[in-house]
Amino acid sequence: MNILDKIVLRKREEVEFAKANVSIKELEAALHFNRVPYSFEDFLLDDQRSGIIAEFKRRSPSKGVINDKVTVEEVTTAYAAAGASALSVLTDVDFFGGHTNDLLAARAANQIPILRKDFMIDEYQILEAKALGADIILLIAAILTPDEIEDLAVFAKSLGLNVLLEVHNLEELQRSVIPELDAIGVNNRNLADFSVNIQTSFDLVDEIPDDFLKISESAISNPLTINELRTAGFDGFLIGENFMKTENPGAAMTDFVSQLISV
Repeated sequence: MNILDKIVLRKREEVEFAKANVSIKELEAALHFNRVPYSFEDFLLDDQRSGIIAEFKRRSPSKGVINDKVTVEEVTTAYAAAGASALSVLTDVDFFGGHTNDLLAARAANQIPILRKDFMIDEYQILEAKALGADIILLIAAILTPDEIEDLAVFAKSLGLNVLLEVHNLEELQRSVIPELDAIGVNNRNLADFSVNIQTSFDLVDEIPDDFLKISESAISNPLTINELRTAGFDGFLIGENFMKTENPGAAMTDFVSQLISV
């Protein structure tokens, strides 16, 4: 059993626990449930923003603790001020040190789209995402069947949420593309062994239909790489660890974006 299998197994337990403790009616009565989500496309394609989806992540299974000294409010507001097109907030507890309260805190402090970064396997989690103030949900092709992807995407769209599909190879991409998606992300990190290779994005970019926003995720640490990815056809770039591993992630992003503008 690889790490991804372990995460999904644990996630099924988490979802059942959450269902037993917070009813759907309670989720639907939450503060943010009836807010209209921001358009991911509008912010991502805004020329005044960087195209970066900046991630708040305390730790990961491969690296252990990345940064547990900063608050979600200070980091995400600094990301937004630095020109982030969207925010990504980890809500997985056991493997990434996140919490649903992190998403609530980020929502209260920011006026740009927020991705709930988690391992989504059940409609209940999508209702949670809406209640927490998320604008975008993530569907990972590696852990879902094509029918599950379609069912979850259709349900998310019915709530007004944006849908980002994450793929790792051509086979996942070809079996998973459906009209209900807003964006397709190529994760340069192999979730089975957590190795990274930026070439994955370049190999798959032309295979992604132009109907969708194209996102490159992980293994981006140099502003020049973003220029190359943008030239190749990508619209957005998810970066987390490169910023979070520093003492001041917001300052790290500000410096990164300043180089991006000048190159």
